[in-house]
Amino acid sequence: MNGINRRSILLAGAGIVGAGTLAACSNGSDSGDALVSPTASAVTAADMKRKATGRRKQVTLTAAPAMIDLGAGVMPKTWAFDGRTPGKEVRLSAGDTLVAELSNQLPNKTTTSIHWHGIALRNDMDGVPPAVQTAVRAGSTFTYSFIAPDPGTYFFHPHVGVQLDRGLYAPLIVEDPKEPLSYDDEWVVLLDDWVDGVTGTPDEVFTELKQGMGSMSGMGMGGSSASPSNSDDGMGSMGGMDMGGSASPSASTSASGGTSKKFMLMGATSALLGGDAGDVRYPHHLINGRVATDPDVYTGKPGKKVRLRIINAGSDTAYRVALGGHKLTITHTDGFPVQHQDVDALLVGMGERYDVLVTLDDGVFPLVALAEGKNANGLALVRTGSGSTPKTTVRPKELDGMIMTASQLRAADDVRLKSAKTDVTHQIKLTGGMGKYNWAINGKPFDMKDPEANPILVQEGQRVRLDFVNTTTMWHPMHLHGHTYQLGASGPRKDTAIVLPKKTVSVYFDADNPGQWMLHCHNAYHGEAGMMANVAYQA
Repeated sequence: MNGINRRSILLAGAGIVGAGTLAACSNGSDSGDALVSPTASAVTAADMKRKATGRRKQVTLTAAPAMIDLGAGVMPKTWAFDGRTPGKEVRLSAGDTLVAELSNQLPNKTTTSIHWHGIALRNDMDGVPPAVQTAVRAGSTFTYSFIAPDPGTYFFHPHVGVQLDRGLYAPLIVEDPKEPLSYDDEWVVLLDDWVDGVTGTPDEVFTELKQGMGSMSGMGMGGSSASPSNSDDGMGSMGGMDMGGSASPSASTSASGGTSKKFMLMGATSALLGGDAGDVRYPHHLINGRVATDPDVYTGKPGKKVRLRIINAGSDTAYRVALGGHKLTITHTDGFPVQHQDVDALLVGMGERYDVLVTLDDGVFPLVALAEGKNANGLALVRTGSGSTPKTTVRPKELDGMIMTASQLRAADDVRLKSAKTDVTHQIKLTGGMGKYNWAINGKPFDMKDPEANPILVQEGQRVRLDFVNTTTMWHPMHLHGHTYQLGASGPRKDTAIVLPKKTVSVYFDADNPGQWMLHCHNAYHGEAGMMANVAYQA
């Protein structure tokens, strides 16, 4: 029988608006609804349905302090898996079982965990304290063991505090044993925004952000459509914050009292992101752990077709990605195939992944990850022949060509959800703002001290609709654990989707993986501030 494990359930600070056919929705912590615990028989039963090859991939991941080499003499002290950032790639085939022992060697009694981002795995292996496990104590180990059911491009990272913004992440590639794509080589491209050990730590960043901006009245930077005059973010008037995609350093003081802001970024705007582009001033943007002045280099041959697996492991930055002199063919997003689309560039939010095919030309070409709205970029090089090295600040014309976002893509026929009646609809209002740094869902920030309040209730077998209603003046990449949803009736299958300011995005998924599943903004600081909730299966 599926019962309640009250100490292990991570619940939401979110009031639920039921707009579907489910008659009884929980609106408070006193609902009395029995929830499927991570160790319930329903979790085991769902896991038994996964097709397994019987093969086991065993790895040990040691989280510990490390001094890492980002290139160009930049050698920060951070936390990393096995002394490197990104961590060593983990690769296996669909249906294989990953057995990963996490050894926590972090300092000062720091707890940690590993979340396997995008994997529809069994609930008790999802790596989210206190929802499905106790955080792994310093000096202790925990072994994750689960079937990786779906091929695709994924990654893994902690789900404790703002540890994601350190060096604790690595690619997780699940190969398709019946791979339909034809290509000559692969290149994993991992993007990150970097602050740790350079200008401060993520915890110091979060402490400053939580102080908020206060009133921004009268900044008047001309021409933005992102006026929050009807918002509840406590920022006052910000009408006209359009700085042409640049992040003005002159706006680095708080209007609420003139206090210098070391980390808080003001004035970063992007038309692609609908206004405000981010919160944090990063000294570096990395591709595969290298700064732009000392880039990672992929060496290939002209005419060869390469599959790029692009992962945004950043915490506060969307990247506009292009390869100078080349078209990109999008084949997958968040691990699932889409109808192929040729583009010049693509926009990748935090937590999103894209697979693209590219046929290499002859020469040296810049792979640029433009930090959207922040007037900075990451850089890597593709070298197939002779040629001069591009400048660090190179901006290939493809960045301003056809730019593709997920909402414009269509799911491949074999992964599109079958037509079905929606059983339950939940409105997920994204609320808060920079003024008070009060990010939340439905006006109630998640509170770790009260983890039993306000679940988003679903039942196994239901077709579920989530309406992400962004009431704020900033974009949010919304990530659902343990499932992939579909954007609209025929959009791509994803687990992380960009929700623009003042816009609504409707997604659908089948409730086929019982347990307790986090739903949150994958801006590490927004999520930690409270923009998170729990999609909880009823027993």
